[in-house]
Amino acid sequence: MIKFLDVQQLNARFESAFKAEFSKFLNTGQCILGNKLLQFEKEFAEYCGAKHCVGVASGLDAITLLCKGYIELGKLKLGDEVLVPANTYIASILGVINAGLIPVFIDPANDSFNISAENIEKQISSKSKMILAVHLYGELAEMKGINVLAKKHGLLVIEDAAQAHGAVDVNGIKAGNLSDGGAFSFYPSKNLGALGDGGAITTNDSALFKVIMKLRNYGVSEKYKNDIKGVNSRLDELQAAFLSIKLKQLDADNSKRRVIAKHYFEQINNDKITFPNYNVSDSHVFHVFVIRCKNRSMLQQYLLKNGIQTVIHYPIPPHKQKALKEYSYLKLPITEQIHEEVLSLPISPIQTIKDTEKIVSILNKF
Repeated sequence: MIKFLDVQQLNARFESAFKAEFSKFLNTGQCILGNKLLQFEKEFAEYCGAKHCVGVASGLDAITLLCKGYIELGKLKLGDEVLVPANTYIASILGVINAGLIPVFIDPANDSFNISAENIEKQISSKSKMILAVHLYGELAEMKGINVLAKKHGLLVIEDAAQAHGAVDVNGIKAGNLSDGGAFSFYPSKNLGALGDGGAITTNDSALFKVIMKLRNYGVSEKYKNDIKGVNSRLDELQAAFLSIKLKQLDADNSKRRVIAKHYFEQINNDKITFPNYNVSDSHVFHVFVIRCKNRSMLQQYLLKNGIQTVIHYPIPPHKQKALKEYSYLKLPITEQIHEEVLSLPISPIQTIKDTEKIVSILNKF
């Protein structure tokens, strides 16, 4: 069986380093907001090319705290509208809602999984105050056009970069440094994954950085002095230590993902399977490799019978989820069609060319 993703084997590569860090962790007695977190925040900020990084508990919290930070700074207020991709994981939407803001759903471009500046502009109103760009599946959104549009209309821009660690635009600027603030997830399956939950915020805005540092820790400015109404959302010391180890391998791992993706693009030859308009460059880190098929269920079962695990990212769009039933009236045809057709193939830094060739061969016989 070719697994969709073998997280255990991914992390086995770092086992000795993890054990050494765990031993140090036990000896320090510092579990929260210690030197390992400071070290990782510095390293990840430098990696992304940003001035600041704040480690938080999850990618969802990263989005929520970015929004709340701007509310605290007076740049947003409760009830403001945020233009968001309709085609995304629900966490992108929940982060906006949890901060007391209103999502406005935008269908993606026909040839892409990501929203375009053109489609965003059609939905801008006097209530629009921010754009949330999602780098879905590891591919950078159209950030140049989105930032030009935002400047034209006086809008803030934040990135959901939860699936795009290390993605780089044509000017060499990385995800998390292409907007006013970036939100990352370190969920174990991510390109940079922890051994548990975790997340981070990157920004060049020092005022935003300072307020988010308070927000993540009960609104504290110093011990027992609470300046604002904060939350408990802190990346812990042990996960920060593990992430520092894995960060050194991230670019090499992303390169391996691109090799597999290129093999898929060049070798899959089946008119029942289509690819979106991918740009196989450093702007895509292939967190997942997604194909489309009108007979998705049949294809998924066929692959499973032939020893290949696949996953659907995602079977139900956010506006059709029971949790967001207030948006169920929306008609978003491109998003809805995408969610009926997409299927994610195995891809990871430890996947062999032999396994990749087997997947291609079986797909081509479908």
